[in-house]
Amino acid sequence: MPALLWFRRDLRLRDHPALLAAAESGDVLACFVLDPRLEKSSGRRRLQFLSDALRQLRDDLDGRLLVTRGNAEEQIPGVAHKIDATAVHISEDFAPYGKRRDEKVRAALGSVPLVATGSPYLVSPGRVTKDDGEPYKVFTPFLRKWREVGWRKPAQSSADSARWLDPARIVKQCTIPDPGVELGFDAGEAAALSRWEQFTGDGLDRYAQDRDRPNLPGTSRMSAHLKFGTIHPRTMLATMNLRTQGVQTYLRELAFRDFYAAVLHHWPASAWRNWNSDFDDIETDTGADADHRFQAWKAGETGFPIVDAGMRQLRETGFMHNRVRMIVASFLVKDLHLPWQWGAQWFLDQLADGDMASNQHGWQWCAGCGTDAAPYFRVFNPTTQGEKFDSAGDYIRRWIPELSTAEDVHLRKGERPQGYPAPIVDQRAERAEALRRYRSIGS
Repeated sequence: MPALLWFRRDLRLRDHPALLAAAESGDVLACFVLDPRLEKSSGRRRLQFLSDALRQLRDDLDGRLLVTRGNAEEQIPGVAHKIDATAVHISEDFAPYGKRRDEKVRAALGSVPLVATGSPYLVSPGRVTKDDGEPYKVFTPFLRKWREVGWRKPAQSSADSARWLDPARIVKQCTIPDPGVELGFDAGEAAALSRWEQFTGDGLDRYAQDRDRPNLPGTSRMSAHLKFGTIHPRTMLATMNLRTQGVQTYLRELAFRDFYAAVLHHWPASAWRNWNSDFDDIETDTGADADHRFQAWKAGETGFPIVDAGMRQLRETGFMHNRVRMIVASFLVKDLHLPWQWGAQWFLDQLADGDMASNQHGWQWCAGCGTDAAPYFRVFNPTTQGEKFDSAGDYIRRWIPELSTAEDVHLRKGERPQGYPAPIVDQRAERAEALRRYRSIGS
């Protein structure tokens, strides 16, 4: 009897436990549902990556991937009943929308079981808890327990693990969309494996030293692949020597990914609301002037070089270096006094790797209102940050042509090059204002 394998954030064939579970039933129909609600809320670069990854997955299956469009609670039961499926197999989704969607699908399937096997994480949300079963609110003890819990070995799956049904004989397919956006890198499983192999060959050993330097290729650039599951983190770590400094530093970042997924799982309202409700009372700016500053921030026209370089890189490529993400987030919240939700929404709109859990809680870390957050009185000085992490100014010059020939690219002294804006705020004064607002919480 056939089974239905419903792909979501697992657009690969290797290390895919749900694929192996589906294959136990006999023939397998591979399916992906283009959900109009998710399409509407996704930026064009994320949609481009998704579309490219779907085309690659379809090619890897020799065309035997059913792509349909509509609400999952209608599409999945319809396809399952059409092939008389014994079960629908999935990788579990822990995000708020995904959990609600899956409950609707489960109810609509009736007697056909929705079977979840595996997840996109090294350690799935809910597995790492305190001894009393309560979730962790602080990362460091979570990390210790996370290491103790550990993760499974990669699942030994491939395209040959199942007998794939040809969807052309079953139901009409829809066209995979093409937003027409240039990503600058390839999507799909083969691209993910190639990129990881390249990084482990020439970057992982230096990761601990180079990862905070936006002028260097010191990061793995695996975030979009992890977001869409074109590779599983188990696969990435399977051949690694976990005792080396570079691997340990990288592993800690993967633990942060699992931590934020767990936070969102246990506190789903934190997707758009302050995890620490004490910050609900903090004063933020609104109105025409606030919107003007927000537009300058989005355009990379604030007059602060490292901030503007990051925002222009984001706008032009759909990616921003992680250290710079922290700098621009701190600037928006603590120097411009704007709601973190504004910046989080813009990131989700622009980033190819936009992930709800990591994005929202990374922003809350910078804003001081999340779990284990940076204290609100920690205000990044953008000029000092630029000098520290891009000392020669190569990153700034790359993304701000107006400063390409500037002798003092950080603009500590001297006149500003023609065409580059003056600072939109006095950073020292706004830092003092941010601290005033912080102290006023609850008073």
